[in-house]
This record gives sequence, structure tokens and C-alpha cells, in this order.
Amino acid sequence: MMKSRTGFIPKPPALPLSVPCDSSRVISVLRDREFVKLWSGQTISEIGSRITREGLPYTAVKLLDASTAQMGLLAALQGVAAFAAGPLAGLAADRYHHRPILIASDLARALVLASIPWAYLHGQLTFSLLMGVAVAAAFLTVFFDVAYQAYLPRLLPKEQWLEGNGKLAISFSTAEVIGPGLTGVLIQVLTAPRAILLDALSFILSALSVALIRRPEILPPPKVESAHRQAAPSLRILTSHPILRALALRTATAFFSFGFLSSLYIYFAVRELHLSAAAIGGVVMLGGMSNLCGSLLAPRLLLTFPLGPLLIGSALLPGLAACLIPLAPSSSVWWGAAFLGASQLIGDLGFPVFGVHELTLRQSVTPPALLGRVNAGMQMLMKGLLPAGALIGGLLAESIGIRPTFALGAAGVLASTFFLYFSPIRHLRNHPEPVA
Repeated sequence: MMKSRTGFIPKPPALPLSVPCDSSRVISVLRDREFVKLWSGQTISEIGSRITREGLPYTAVKLLDASTAQMGLLAALQGVAAFAAGPLAGLAADRYHHRPILIASDLARALVLASIPWAYLHGQLTFSLLMGVAVAAAFLTVFFDVAYQAYLPRLLPKEQWLEGNGKLAISFSTAEVIGPGLTGVLIQVLTAPRAILLDALSFILSALSVALIRRPEILPPPKVESAHRQAAPSLRILTSHPILRALALRTATAFFSFGFLSSLYIYFAVRELHLSAAAIGGVVMLGGMSNLCGSLLAPRLLLTFPLGPLLIGSALLPGLAACLIPLAPSSSVWWGAAFLGASQLIGDLGFPVFGVHELTLRQSVTPPALLGRVNAGMQMLMKGLLPAGALIGGLLAESIGIRPTFALGAAGVLASTFFLYFSPIRHLRNHPEPVA
């Protein structure tokens, strides 16, 4: 592809402030049987994934007595896997049909996760095995996510992308509401390794759901040339366009800073605030309820607010929420839970609003032939820099303490919003027409 003056992708024009609310578009998406198959399978998988998200670190802390440095290492290794998988996953998504990639990734993740309960029941569960599972699952998840984000534009017409992305965000939000509380109970009743088996089963159900989709993909896959040469431009494409560059810089800074909090969150809640697994699940479930509200509101908010300010405002909320975490008092279990719950409520409201519109904007300004590699670049930044921040955060926590480390992470998340403000995104009033 020849480069334009702005890079690989032409700069999109800003559109009018308001778009008409067409309820028939919403109904048509819900009545689309092929989309509903994808949506239902993803919802089941997302709920199951919450078990592993909380179950892996809980297993490391409670059953294997992991230190803060080991918790950081566990997360950091997942970042190595994300960087290793990203270029190849982007190439695969641009060159091959997406359904086989989604199905294979789901089935492989089910097999990998099933090794944890098997090892636990046979007395062979070790921290090394836990790291291996985390790396393999992260590698496969990048393949799934890259293809998954590029599949919707092939499955639905362009006028339904925003609504479709909103519905898929509801899957994540529903999992945030149901998953954590259910996970807390399951971990206490079954133990974390046994509970993770349910996540493995959810991936099998997700694979079956995707396998039932019968609609041909809109874009036929082109022939593959040199894998290494074609995979290389993922991050370069992101930096060649002013809108994608701003989104990438915000993502890189925010997720690196989130890493300071993510790997130590369970450790902080268990060791510092003395919360039980059920209490942690309840706290996270509050965030899920807020997340669900944000997902439901995300498409509609564009009727009231211009796209640029909407993206900037929704990106600010998680940073403000992160500031509450280091302030949580350890003198009272109830007050500690209250601060974490407030953080979840505020931060999780902004996540889906930003995510739905960021993904739709990314799909709109990226040519279809490059969308897989653009998604891969974003996945590399998110899933690569988050664990890198977790590793540094774990080391910092051992030297300066958990609370100062959390404060630094919160400051970084807040600062990441400046990349959006000082970019063309600030002036966008609506989503541009998709690039041909």
C-alpha cells in the first residue's frame, strides 16, 4: 500500500454532531441470527473468563504463597506472549477467514486451562505450571481477540458496527456483573483450580457457537506472501495516522500504568484489606453493574455529546477511579471494600463507553486489508505493556510499598488522556465513514 501524506491511512473528515436514532437498526442487529450466535457464545466465554482472571492470582497467593515479585512476573510473562503472538495474529486475521481462528483459539484455551485442575487433583500444581498456563492462554487470547475485533466488520454492514460493538461490550459487562460474585462463591466452594475448569468449558461452548455461524465473510482472504515481512508493520501502521497514533499512545501509557495496579490488586485486597474471595467478587461485581450501564449508554451518548469530548471524558474516569485505590483504609474491612467498590463504580462506567467508540473509530479509519494488523498492534500495546507495568509495579511495591505504587499507576492513567486531547480526536463530532 502506498503511503499518503498522513501515512498508510488517509485522514478521515469530521462529521456532524448528531446522528439520527434509528431503532430499526438496533432491532435488525438483535434479529440477525448469525450475530446473535457470536454474541451469545462470547457472553458465555466472558463469564467463564472471570473465573480464571480472579482464579489464577488467587491460586498463586493462597495455594502457592506467591510473593509480590512473583505476582508481577506472572503478569509480565503474559506480556511477552502478547508481543510474540501479536504480529502473527494480525497477519492471520488479514489473510485468513476469521471463524477457524476463533474456533481453534477457543478450543486450545480450553485444553490449556484444564491442565490446572488436573494438576491440582494429582498434587502436581506448581508456580511454574501456573506461569506456563498463563503464557499459553495469553498467546491464544491475542489470536482470538485480533480476529474477533476484525470479524464484526465482515459479519455486519457498516451502519451496524457501532450497535454491534455496543452489544458485544454488553457481553463483557454482563460478565463483570455475574462473573465476579459467582467466581468468589465457586472459589470458596470448589477451590480456585477446580473453578477454572468451568472457564475451560465456557471456551468449548463459545467455539460451538462460532462454529454454528453460516454467513460467508464479506472479504475473501488474500494470498500470504512473506510472513515476517507482512507482519512487521503492525505498530508502524498505528503510528502513521494521527487518530490511530493518539489512540495507541493513550493505550500504551494507560495500560502500562494499569499494570502497577492489576497484578497487586488481589494481593492488596487479601493481605492489606483482609477481604475474602466472596467480598472481592462482590466489589468487582459493583464495577460490572457500572460497566453494564456504560455499555448500554455508549451508542446513545453520541446523540448528546460529540465523539471527541466523549472519548476524552470516558478515558478520564478510570484514572480518577484509580486514585481511590491507594486511599482505601486497612483499619476497617467495610471501609476498605467501600473504597474499592467506589473505584469500580466510577472507573467501569468509563471503560465501555471509551471502548465501544474507540473500536468503532479504529474500524472506520483503517482499511479492511490492514485491520487485523492494526488490531494486533493495539493488542500488543494493551496485553504487552500491562504485564510490563505489572512487573515494574511488583518490584516497586517491594521497595516503596503498595500504596505509593498504586498512586504512581493512577497518575499515569490520568496523564494518558493528554494524548487524546492534543490530537485530531478532540475535534471529531461523529464517527467517520469507513475507509474503503
